[in-house]
Amino acid sequence: MKKIVLALLICASGAAFANSACDKPRDDFDGLYCLNKVYQEADKELNENYKALSGKLDAAGKKTLKTGQLAWITERNQSCSKRESDGFYVNLQCAANTTIQRAQFLQDRVRECNSAGCQNSKLGG
Repeated sequence: MKKIVLALLICASGAAFANSACDKPRDDFDGLYCLNKVYQEADKELNENYKALSGKLDAAGKKTLKTGQLAWITERNQSCSKRESDGFYVNLQCAANTTIQRAQFLQDRVRECNSAGCQNSKLGG
């Protein structure tokens, strides 16, 4: 599967497609469909973890978390997408992996808050 795909193809992927077919995609479009499903699930988890963490923080922690999240979004966009004269491109594998890593980072901070107390100094990363 090509590493860089047109972002519009992500939205156009609406064909009925069995989950088991993702084990052996027939072509790049099937692979894109499956990878998009992984990205969407990672993004959902990231948002759930962010909300859970934010709910445990004081005002300063929430501000630090938001600043860190905005910086992460900027970095993800710079690393995983680009604009060219013929369109906007997203490396969906990069976006999925980056989002999975960030979701895990946020989950680790929730775990810290639950066990040892929230540490605002760790929220910006």
